[in-house]
Amino acid sequence: MNLARRWSPAMTDGALAVAIAAFQEIGAVSSPADVGLADHLAILAGSLVLAGRRRAPRTVLAVTTACMLLYTVRAQPGPAAAFPVLIAMATATFAGHRVPAALASVAYLGGTLAAAYTAAGGRPDPQVVQGTPLLLGWFVAAGVAGAMARHRQAYLAQVEQRALDAERTREEAALRRAGEERLRIARELHDSLTHSISIIKVQAGVAVHLARKRGDEVPPALLAIQEASAAAMRELRETLEVLRDPPPADPGTADPPATGSDTADPGAAAGDGGGPGGAPATPGGDDPAAGPPASGLHRLEELVGRARAAGLPVTVTVSGERRPLPAAVDRAAYRIVQESLTNVARHAGPAAADVHLGYDPERLVVQVDDDGDARPQAPVAPGVGLSGMRERVTALGGRLAAGPRPGGGFSVRAELPAGERP
Repeated sequence: MNLARRWSPAMTDGALAVAIAAFQEIGAVSSPADVGLADHLAILAGSLVLAGRRRAPRTVLAVTTACMLLYTVRAQPGPAAAFPVLIAMATATFAGHRVPAALASVAYLGGTLAAAYTAAGGRPDPQVVQGTPLLLGWFVAAGVAGAMARHRQAYLAQVEQRALDAERTREEAALRRAGEERLRIARELHDSLTHSISIIKVQAGVAVHLARKRGDEVPPALLAIQEASAAAMRELRETLEVLRDPPPADPGTADPPATGSDTADPGAAAGDGGGPGGAPATPGGDDPAAGPPASGLHRLEELVGRARAAGLPVTVTVSGERRPLPAAVDRAAYRIVQESLTNVARHAGPAAADVHLGYDPERLVVQVDDDGDARPQAPVAPGVGLSGMRERVTALGGRLAAGPRPGGGFSVRAELPAGERP
């Protein structure tokens, strides 16, 4: 850290005032002229008052000019006595007091010349004639320096303000574009998915109704389709509501952006190629700010029930003490289980799945294993859903491991930080 940063402006002004006073006193002591006590007091007062030049520039200018003019008239010390006046004048000009600075300059120069001519008996002294232009140039330079410093400060402040305005404008434009994009996505989702899912739900409902009316046994797969389509419609509606009217983002509950078939359901055999040998599916996803409020581990039994109804044997084990989780962690855990079961139903062949939730003091472990067709030697082609799971976990500061098991089958294990209470 350099000296300029360690010293405050008050300390800098105080040191400058002491240095100027010492310089003037050395000049007064070494001067052949008769310098009395009043002159020393005028030097000290006119120099040390510079310590307050930033707080009261006009007062300091008046005191310095009067004291140094008194010393100059009495002792004729030469141009060096004008240094305190020059500093006070530059400071006053920098503060915007140009008229007081000009008046002080005229008063000091006029008083100095009048005293010099009076001391010379009314005849022009060659030294005074030669020194006056130099002294006048010093005063002009001090005034110009103060004015330039003031203009530079105003320019820098204007540049900073323009940068702030430009940044604010960019943020507003980005928010506006993001809002327009959210509305566009909501329209596309509504036009492309809502109609199709509604037809599936209506047709499945009609088929169930007709089967029951005829007294036939309703096929479990048909019931699974009906339930899955109803759940998909509900989640799609909730997602569209979030897209159309997003709530303010909350860092403590924000759901990380992710891709993947979040509205997919294993009962409907929807998903992506996140498991072995899968093919990419159409990406969907939660809203980055907040997912649908109905998605969470409290709906795990409903999710598992639909998977079982679709013919997928699923077991659920829980270790540790169940407790409320942060909203983003709760949603991410539910989506990981949902996507994993979807991939098992689509890609694992005849298989059973085991869902394990491990509650530790600082983390939540979500693990989904199956005994399907995946083999360690077979290459894994990550799909959109598996990439989405990884993005969710990474955004929350967790870890995700997914791949074939040594004895066959596929395993997904996510460790999510869950130390903070919701």
